[in-house]
Amino acid sequence: MPNIIDASYEILEFPENPLLSIERASRVCYKSEDKISQGSAESLVARLIKSGHHAMIEFGGWIVVKFYSNRGFTHELVRMRLASFAQESTRYCNYAKDKFGREITCIDPDRILAMKIADSEKRALYKSMLLDSWAQSQESYLALVDAGCPAEIAREALCIGLKAEIVIGADVREWRHILSLRTSKKAHPRMREVMIPLVKDFMSRTPILFDGIYKEEIEN
Repeated sequence: MPNIIDASYEILEFPENPLLSIERASRVCYKSEDKISQGSAESLVARLIKSGHHAMIEFGGWIVVKFYSNRGFTHELVRMRLASFAQESTRYCNYAKDKFGREITCIDPDRILAMKIADSEKRALYKSMLLDSWAQSQESYLALVDAGCPAEIAREALCIGLKAEIVIGADVREWRHILSLRTSKKAHPRMREVMIPLVKDFMSRTPILFDGIYKEEIEN
């Protein structure tokens, strides 16, 4: 049976004072540097966002996040633009080696099943079926590698539920775009599973920049 873990994220880099960086750059446009004072960055950035002057938001800095989810998640995430990605490679990672415990790791489906299916018996059935399919995938993959098939070819037996670690770096403006799309009810459950906690984390760090992207009451 594959190893099962929860989806999660880790913030690797976050700008120290993104509001001040945005203010210093944007005030050049208006030659209003003399108006920089205590609290002026917050009010200015709020006005910039409200007016749609998002080009200035790019000066907020670079944010880097590492996600632990599955291959379906990473396939969608890399469609975002103006970002940099580094992803766990199934070509160079040979899961048949002792380094990986001769097993694959998959992401627990409990939370995403709960988002879509109210019936607990159906959720349990679907989870059992997914686990069985992942176990078959692991068995086929290991058999191929043990028979001498190169891991980069044996990976074609791997499932989309396979754990994938991915690091994404983007500026503040692109993160606002990513989070607005990926916390929407229209987004895939695997996306919402980690993006909703992430946007809340961002909001706690710099409220002005990320307020309004996601609101808890939308869920009620």
